[in-house]
Amino acid sequence: MNEKSDQPGATLSLRLDKWLWWARFCRSRTTATKLIASGRVRCHGAIVAKAHHGVRPGDVLAFPQGEQLRVVRVLGLGSRRGPATEARSLYEDLAPPERKQRSLSPFERDSGAGRPTKRERRALDRLRDSPPGDDIF
Repeated sequence: MNEKSDQPGATLSLRLDKWLWWARFCRSRTTATKLIASGRVRCHGAIVAKAHHGVRPGDVLAFPQGEQLRVVRVLGLGSRRGPATEARSLYEDLAPPERKQRSLSPFERDSGAGRPTKRERRALDRLRDSPPGDDIF
């Protein structure tokens, strides 16, 4: 929950696990807690090991999401886990995830690429018939 203070210089903070869940980086709060406990979340470059670590607007967080490393700046704390559009307003993406191109094996073709040419078919046949470790091309 938001911690409110009557002091004029005090800022609001929110538990890190809750914020990751509300910002839709984790599917559940339990998943967020496990991510934090694994020591893979950093706040301003320092490793965060506790789920109850306070997050404030302006904090910079770095954590893995899938195969990507996400770096985000906290813009707001939010008051609930709302829709994705509301969640996107809670942070600024400092390092947008790069799209990784899928590498196709020699036996796969892009959808809609049509049938292989005669040259490609012969290369595939050589590849299938050759012993492992044998150079084909």
